[in-house]
Amino acid sequence: MSSRKFPRAAGLALAAATLGLTLAACSPQNALNTVTSTRGLNVTQNVRYGPAPRNVMDVYAPQNVQNAPVVLFIHGGSWQGGDKEGHKFVGESLARAGYVTGVMNYRLAPEHRYPDYVQDAASALKVLRDRAQSYGGSPDNLFVMGHSAGGFNAVEMVDNARWLREADVPVSAVRGVIGVAGPYSYDFRQFPSRVAFPEGGNPDDIMPDRHVRPDAPPNLLLVAANDTTVDPYNAVNMEAALKEAGVPVTRTVLPGLNHITVIAAMARPLTFLGDTRQQVIDFIEAHRLK
Repeated sequence: MSSRKFPRAAGLALAAATLGLTLAACSPQNALNTVTSTRGLNVTQNVRYGPAPRNVMDVYAPQNVQNAPVVLFIHGGSWQGGDKEGHKFVGESLARAGYVTGVMNYRLAPEHRYPDYVQDAASALKVLRDRAQSYGGSPDNLFVMGHSAGGFNAVEMVDNARWLREADVPVSAVRGVIGVAGPYSYDFRQFPSRVAFPEGGNPDDIMPDRHVRPDAPPNLLLVAANDTTVDPYNAVNMEAALKEAGVPVTRTVLPGLNHITVIAAMARPLTFLGDTRQQVIDFIEAHRLK
């Protein structure tokens, strides 16, 4: 626990939020929203990017900005659960840092299997790019970030040559991708999450580390040192594939964090948990258009 001193009310709120982390399945959900205020931000809810009920995103934007970096965030949940409402704290955190941020829902397994949710991510990025200037963002200064299953979606969507091309998003517009505890390189056939992939599917045809385009933008792979949900070898293998393709990559292991707290540390009141938020901001600042 940090040695910083907090007001009693804030301390109680933090304790409640941290307790909520132990009860959450794959995202902090409502516990963190109780300590997240969007006052002073422009928030547009349920921006539609496709015809399905879950083809919506919330956009968090600073006031009075122009040509700000634009970030699309994709939640986790084993491709079977999770939602944008539970990740309000990510949208707020990134908007306070000066970025226009879309927090999206996507179609879920087992009804929707790969590549449906990756195509959803590309469609959401297309709409976010098309409307970027209306929120104060730059359409050519895009970043994509995801946690857990959402990290897979983010890295697969950006690093595979197929998805941006099919969504008509210029590859040059995406300045970087951030994967947080993502399963980029595993044999899903051995796990319950196999229901998120085609029956009879082969990991060699699906995993992001198997088809990296050489012109992919820089990748930041954040690993929770105490992650017992997604094995760290996923990031090791992804890093190796990116390096082999000549793509700039940084793999950072964050001490003291687990699969849940690594994304909870994006919340501004919970940065004492670990360095996730600062790592993300530093990466965006290093690669954004100036």
